[in-house]
Amino acid sequence: MIKLKNVSRGYPARAEAKGGVIRALDNFSLNVDSGEWIAIMGPSGSGKSTLVNLIGCLDRPTSGEIWLDGEDVASISPGELNRVRAEKIGFVFQQFHLIPYLTALENIMLAQYFHSMTDEQEALEALERVGLKERAHHVPSQLSGGEQQRVCIARALINDPKIVLADEPTGNLDAMNEEIVLRLLRELHQQGRTIVMVTHDPVVARLADRRIELHHGKIAAQEVFTMADEEQFEEVRRTWRDRRSRPHGSARSATGKYRSRKND
Repeated sequence: MIKLKNVSRGYPARAEAKGGVIRALDNFSLNVDSGEWIAIMGPSGSGKSTLVNLIGCLDRPTSGEIWLDGEDVASISPGELNRVRAEKIGFVFQQFHLIPYLTALENIMLAQYFHSMTDEQEALEALERVGLKERAHHVPSQLSGGEQQRVCIARALINDPKIVLADEPTGNLDAMNEEIVLRLLRELHQQGRTIVMVTHDPVVARLADRRIELHHGKIAAQEVFTMADEEQFEEVRRTWRDRRSRPHGSARSATGKYRSRKND
């Protein structure tokens, strides 16, 4: 479904560097199977956002090939790039990116408009699938963070994309809304959609089929998770319950030891 072959993406360094280039991705290769859920992790500046932008047809590589559903998007025209993005990709952003003066329903219908034509009933059904039909006529400021993220998921799915890109989809949510959003992503995975999710949380990453760690624009490590889907989610739920019950101001590391949040 997704194939990156020897992809590099460079950006000009500071002027004083005299023509230097910063390589966000460096001769990077990756294959993602149809229906696979991968979690992308890594420190700031490791290339996570660049990778998502390239797969999402929001940016072009400096060199290399990017194949989405059998089409090399690295070499097509801007118009064709827009077509691929509208037809094949759904985006779920950490910052939501909802139009503040449009209702939840209108935000979803706007995604329809850029794809083909609007269908209010279909948009309402999308909101119903994420449990927000009764909030259809509320603007983003009248919705909680978790509700706004669910509107984003409904918007991402309205054009039935094969690929869902989720960039820190639970980064701004409390534990309860985090669980709701991740349940929705799990349902998309069960439907056979391909999911690429960026996360800083190793517990959330365990819901994926595979975790990829980036450092300096390259794959530093990979881990394949073999537990059944329900077992994985139950393990994550146990961690959520533990997080809710622990003393305020503490966070559990991946090894199970507590550490202060100020050191995260």
